[in-house]
Amino acid sequence: MSTPAVAVPPGTSLAETARQMDANGVGSVLVVEGESLRGIVTDRDLAVRGLGGGLDREARVDALMSRRVITVNVSDDVHVAYRAFRGSGVRRLPVLSGHRVVGMVTVDDLLLDVFQRLAALLGPVAWSILEEPPGPPSAEGPPYGI
Repeated sequence: MSTPAVAVPPGTSLAETARQMDANGVGSVLVVEGESLRGIVTDRDLAVRGLGGGLDREARVDALMSRRVITVNVSDDVHVAYRAFRGSGVRRLPVLSGHRVVGMVTVDDLLLDVFQRLAALLGPVAWSILEEPPGPPSAEGPPYGI
């Protein structure tokens, strides 16, 4: 999870929202009023539905944001996030503690989790392979696989 999640208030212009995405190196921002999540806007929303849809760069982000936001709770197991991604097709999930936004988990975050788990699983196997010299099996030992 990335913390804190990048957020803007509902009255923020599309231009400022794009600047916030660029400055923070993210592809989406949450639209938050007080501590309550109101929506989410992605870089694709800005390009396709915003500017491509004829909205002015000074239009408010709440005119463009997706109001239906799929979230996970900070106390949820990582498998809840996996199921939410698989069931919804979204690539980003705001993480909430009650109604307050505490972070953002992305598909990329879960891919890193998978790779780290795989590395931990394969670590001992990799070390055993590295201890043996490369090349065909020696004549003294049994053929590979027997």
